[in-house]
Formats: sequence, C-alpha cells, structure tokens
Amino acid sequence: MRRYRQAKIVATLGPSSDTPDMIRTLFDAGADVFRLNFSHGTHDNHAAKISTIRKLEIETGRPIGILTDLQGPKLRVGEFADGAVELDVGATLRLDLDTKPGDAKRVSLPHPEVFAALAAGTELLIDDGKLRLKVINAGEDFAEAEVITGGQVSNHKGVNVPNAVLPISSLGEKDRDDLNFALDHGVDFIGLSFVQRPDDIAEARKIIAGRAGVLSKLEKPSAIEHLDQIITMSDAIMVARGDLGVELPPEDVPSLQKRIIRECRQQGKPVVVATQMLESMIDSPTPTRAEASDVATAIYDGADAVMLSAETAAGQHPLEAVEMMDRIIHRVELDPEFWNRIETEHSDPEANAPDAITAAARQVAHTISSAAIVTYTTSGSTTYRAARERPEVPILCLTEKLPTARRLAVAWGVQCVIAEDVSDFSSMVGRACQIAKDFNFAAPSESVVITAGVPFGTPGATNVLRIAWVER
Repeated sequence: MRRYRQAKIVATLGPSSDTPDMIRTLFDAGADVFRLNFSHGTHDNHAAKISTIRKLEIETGRPIGILTDLQGPKLRVGEFADGAVELDVGATLRLDLDTKPGDAKRVSLPHPEVFAALAAGTELLIDDGKLRLKVINAGEDFAEAEVITGGQVSNHKGVNVPNAVLPISSLGEKDRDDLNFALDHGVDFIGLSFVQRPDDIAEARKIIAGRAGVLSKLEKPSAIEHLDQIITMSDAIMVARGDLGVELPPEDVPSLQKRIIRECRQQGKPVVVATQMLESMIDSPTPTRAEASDVATAIYDGADAVMLSAETAAGQHPLEAVEMMDRIIHRVELDPEFWNRIETEHSDPEANAPDAITAAARQVAHTISSAAIVTYTTSGSTTYRAARERPEVPILCLTEKLPTARRLAVAWGVQCVIAEDVSDFSSMVGRACQIAKDFNFAAPSESVVITAGVPFGTPGATNVLRIAWVER
C-alpha cells in the first residue's frame, strides 16, 4: 500500500476514466484522491463511481479520498438573435433583465443580484476574460458598459465580476441538491466554489455538520482579502488557478499561489494546486517542459497535493498523466534543494503541548534516522500537525476512524492504516512497530517515532512521544 513520495495526486474522473478498470489503474499509478466534478454528469453516474472507489478501497486495504466539487453559481449572458455578435472596442453594450434575444447593443443578464453590486468603473469579463467591459452607468435592473477589449460573444457565455463582492450565496439550488446527494453517499470533501467571504464557508459548514471536510476553492479576488480567516474556517484549500487567472492579471497568480501555500502550511491545512497542470496531455502522451516545471514548482513550494482535471477526466491519456505527475513529484523530492526549501520555510510550533510534541518528533526522527513517524489519531489533528512539520520520513497514521483516514489522504506525507484504538503504552508501541513492519515502513532493528495522546482516544490531546525499535 505504501507510496514512496510525500505530495499527493488528485485525479478527476470523467468519461475517460469512470470505468472500474481505469479507476483501479489510476489508483495503482499513484492517484490518492478522486475528484467528482458536479458541473458534469448525473447523480446516477457519480453514485456508480463512488461505489467503485469504495470497492477498490476494500480490495486494496488503503483509505481513498473522494472530493465532490460543486459547480457554484454560474453567471451567463442570455441569447442573441443571431446566436452571436461582434463587440467593437469603444462600443456601448447594455445588459438588462429583458429576456428577449439581444444584439450588438444590448443583451440579457438574467441575474438581478449582479446589478445590485455594479457601479461606474466596475469591470465585467465575458467568456473567461476574452472580452472586457467597464460599467459606465448602472441601476437596479440594468448596466451600460463600454467595450474595452472586443471580440465575438455568443449565447450563454460566462460573466465574471472580478472587483465586486456579489450578494450571491456560494450554494445555488443545484449545489444544495448535489451537496445533499454527496453527503448521503459519504464523500470525504466538499469542494466549495465561488467563495467570496467567510460567511460562505459558515453557511456550508452548517449544512454539512461535520459529515465531510470543507475544501474551499480560491478563485475569487474577494476571497484573497479574507485569506487568513477562510483558511482557518476550512479543512483544506484549493488554489483554483484557472478562475483566479481570469479575474486577476495572469502575472499575479504565481506569487499568489506561493502566498496561499505558505499560509496554509503555517495553519497546518492541506492545500491543493489545480488547473492546467499538464494541460497538453489531454491530447499528447507527454507534457510540455513548461508544464513539468509548473508541477515541480508547486511541489518545491510545499503543496500537499497537485490535481489533474481534464487530463484524466476527458483526455486521451489519463494513465500517462498520472504516471507523469508521479514521476515529477518523485524527482523533486529527491532534490536536496527541495529539502533545503522545506527547512527554510519551516514555521515555529505554536506554544502548546501537541505542537511541541509533533515538532520534537520531526527533530528526533531526523537525529536518529528513524524509518517513520507513527501517529495515533481519532480526529486527524495529531496527523495534520505532523504533516505541517514536513518530516523527511513518511508519516504512518493509525486510526480506528475510516472517515478520518479518508480525509487524511490529501495530506502531505501521510499514509493511513485502519487500526483499533489502544488502551495502554505497551499496546501502543507494539502495534505501531508491527504495522510499520507489515506495511514496509520500517525493517527489523529500525526505529520509529510514535506520537499519541493520553488518555488514549481523546481527540487533539497529543502529549506523548516514544521511540521504539522494530523487532525481528
């Protein structure tokens, strides 16, 4: 079951990869978490994939994470009388609530809540930013905008409002239906789209009620203004670079990616870097050198996971994409410069016993060249702390809670085994050594560093560190 790398791979399932054989193939190649994109597919189709993953989990004995990615609100223009129009630079386009077909002078924008947030100077982006408009006048049911960057626009193209907070919930009617379906089917993470403010996460958490982790997708500039609070309120974060690159200048995205990763590491929250990582492999069996460098950069920066989207969901080479990502991660983690960066950016532990114990475990494992760090956890907090420390050795997580193990599938360096909780020190040490040996994390006579909380089974009470040697 062991993976010989620390960073994780998230693979999106779709028409190219939704059969049981292909899902098994992608898992064997290195996929640790499977993403279900609810912008596409039916509930029956998603239910079949969830069932396949859970059967695979039983067959392999390895907890597998499932991420449900909600679509979020989609703002779109209405229809044009001729299906499409050409908008010239300097022209004026009126957007309103009138549903009749539009032309080069006006078109429907059937989202009254958008107009409430518009004012003179607000930018409007159409078709992923291909067309750019600036509002010159707005009311409660209309806006007049000057065309700054022109081009052709056709029916139902998407609209982005980058420099305004829209009075829209991140959970539309479809999202709430999809969310309830996902929770009923026991997924592990809910990917929350269109996050603008902390209130969006609070709303989702109230509905989810602890039944899954909340993975907040950072794709709106307004979310960056509340970055620290959003990370705190989330269980994991995704750097959704495609949408960020529409609403922000492309040159801003790389530095923002580094900032998000750095702040997630400081808070001990898993962070996934996503979008267009190996885009050319949708059609080609090999990536461009620039794409390989892009994946490597995310790993050098300390991301917990990197994600494949269309490459595995709809591409012609889903297996090759996972294999390539696996090889890139392996290569980076063999580079001494990678570990130099990890050490340089290592944050100080907080002034509490769990952080002190976990930081000490990392140092002890390094000093005595231990084979692994073994964590006992119920809620996952002990193991998330260990992942934040970025030790040089793998983190073997022992937990009796399968949902906890599945959520830890996205965390850096963590590999989980389901094991009954222990009641005394002798059992703790014996079981940790035996499982480390059985699953090839440690050989006889090698040491492991064990962390746990006493009383045993108490969530978040990490207060014990023990060094043990694996017996023959």
